[in-house]
Amino acid sequence: MRIANLNGRLAVTAPGGAIDIAEASAGTFGPDPQGVYDVWPDFVEWARDGLADCRPVPYHSAQLRAPVPRPRQVFGIGLNYREHADESSMDVPAEPTVFTKFPTAITGPSAVIDLPASTVDWEAELVVVIGRVAHRIQAADAWSHVAGVTVGQDLSERTRQLLPPVPQFSLGKSFPGFAPLGPEVVTVDELPNRDDLELGCAVNGEIVQRGRTKDMIFDVPTLVERLSAIVPLQPGDVIFTGTPSGVGHARNPRRYLTPGDVLSTWVEGVGQLSNVFADGSGTRNAPSSASESNGR
Repeated sequence: MRIANLNGRLAVTAPGGAIDIAEASAGTFGPDPQGVYDVWPDFVEWARDGLADCRPVPYHSAQLRAPVPRPRQVFGIGLNYREHADESSMDVPAEPTVFTKFPTAITGPSAVIDLPASTVDWEAELVVVIGRVAHRIQAADAWSHVAGVTVGQDLSERTRQLLPPVPQFSLGKSFPGFAPLGPEVVTVDELPNRDDLELGCAVNGEIVQRGRTKDMIFDVPTLVERLSAIVPLQPGDVIFTGTPSGVGHARNPRRYLTPGDVLSTWVEGVGQLSNVFADGSGTRNAPSSASESNGR
């Protein structure tokens, strides 16, 4: 299944359009896109038969919002690809490097995002969405606690992130719009190989990152195991699983996003984000949605 947020309403997309879940289930499941993760096992059970006779309704891609709009917890994993650790002049970590992105940073797959400074960098990531409470679980059971995956950008304002004497990873990565997600949450049964997916991003059509999730230092099951050993993971929580090499801060000369840039981010079998950047150095307004010309 592909779980979507269409103008604030929970939907499942399909060839030819989308199905409004509150209407299709006659109110058994509400319209809130975030709420479905709290009842994920029941929803999956209902969907096996409940969607069979539903007719998809056409929609425009500009209607898509963040498919996980209000997670309780947002985890980020740093240095989870060896080549990214190398380009960052960091040792390969022996344990996952964990930070948080605050939930107010979340926005959708076609949002216009304000640049608060001149040193904002890109980081294409596979994002995992939790579907069942996970606390002290083993890696072998991890995928059964995952609702699905989506595409994400761990946008990073490098000056704030690396401000001495103690780096401020969470603040530098949590400006409004710095966690675009989407276009949908895709259940893992839809993927060609859940453990080996291509991901990357392009700035104005120029590919700047390309990698494969099989090259993660800590794969998805290991991340869920290590995080849940300490923090109970809640339904609808999201994990940004790390970025491959190619970030702007590691280039010579360094390169950052500028107003007018279009950042396209993809994960194989999952989808693509297309975010536009605006000069927001004098404001802190939340981003608005940008229209796209193509629909599903």
